[in-house]
Amino acid sequence: MASRRLDRDVERLLRQQAALAAFGSYAFREPVLQNILTEAARVCADGLAVPFCKICRYRKAENDLLIEAGHGWQAGVVGLVVSQADETSPQGRAYITGLPVIIPNLEQANDVVPPAFYGRHGIVSTVDVIIRSLDGEPYGVLEIDNPTQHTYDQHDVDFLTGFANVLAEAVATVTRNELLRVTTAKMAVLVAEKDRLLAERAMLAQELHHRVRNNLQFVRSMLTSHLQHASGEAERASVGAMIRRVTTLGQVYEQLLGSGPARTVDLGAYLQSLCENLPSLQERAIQEIKLTCTTETVPADLDTVTALGMAVAELVSNSYTHAFPDRRGTIRVSLLRSRPTGEAVLTVADDGAGFVEKPGSKRHGVGLVRRLVQQVRGTAELYSENGAAWTLRFPVLAVDPMPQVV
Repeated sequence: MASRRLDRDVERLLRQQAALAAFGSYAFREPVLQNILTEAARVCADGLAVPFCKICRYRKAENDLLIEAGHGWQAGVVGLVVSQADETSPQGRAYITGLPVIIPNLEQANDVVPPAFYGRHGIVSTVDVIIRSLDGEPYGVLEIDNPTQHTYDQHDVDFLTGFANVLAEAVATVTRNELLRVTTAKMAVLVAEKDRLLAERAMLAQELHHRVRNNLQFVRSMLTSHLQHASGEAERASVGAMIRRVTTLGQVYEQLLGSGPARTVDLGAYLQSLCENLPSLQERAIQEIKLTCTTETVPADLDTVTALGMAVAELVSNSYTHAFPDRRGTIRVSLLRSRPTGEAVLTVADDGAGFVEKPGSKRHGVGLVRRLVQQVRGTAELYSENGAAWTLRFPVLAVDPMPQVV
């Protein structure tokens, strides 16, 4: 007799351990928490050979325990019935104390008031264990219910407690995954909104560049028309200087429109484009004056590109106008990046008659050039030996130009 009883106990324990292992494997593959809870109630009831099992979730705002999932119950119980989280009910007592609550016979337990639906189902005995949480408040209570009086031993309580622990980990995993999913979805919405705003800003910037370029072209047309009716060399020279400066600004926006929306512009590429157009802006015949341009890639913001572009246009125009009495010679523009010092060197030189700057002189745009270079925190030095050579030094941005947006 004892041997058969021992065999039954061993068989029961093995069955329970197998059920626990199978449920654990299922729970950590299943993404839907309600499915996990429902399966837990079924497997737990089967493992302890009882017809009823329920899982109660603690609700902090209401301070009660809602039957979240169950097995064997009639309609109207799961998802609807609650018990107060206090010691008046078996599940409330387990939640409050954190200890297993075993009631072999509810009729003989004078210190608890079972919920009304227990009577409709003929519940006589119950066992409750808490479903702990890895952090924070416990999730709730796991309870088995039996319509017949039954004495549960420590093995039953251990199985139920172990099952509750596995269930707690499964709940935490699903909760973390759901939080990750929600967070990822929110991030996707934020990224999409960011992309939309960036695209809108790029479109507005492009439109602004178009408007500015068109306005500069309009101003240039007006000045060109005025130049045709200008009287006197001084007026023609003044209007011609304004045309050069407006054209130089226009070249900046042509460069911006060609490179797409960007925080920086390649100053080297801009100067190459500018030098291609500067000869056509000169009034006098320049067929025998050669203009060369050698540059490296140098990132610069819009203010720097504008200021240095205007400075180069002034210096090149001065060389065209004053450096070559016989209308022959070479003007060289070069831009080199000095990485050890974190600056760039822009040179405008000619092999003409040379030029000696008088202190305080603003002749030939010298004052304008120095002011433009100072705007970009640079320095300007003039050397006059075998011609005139201007050396402009200025700091370089730490980042390279952004790639073209197609």
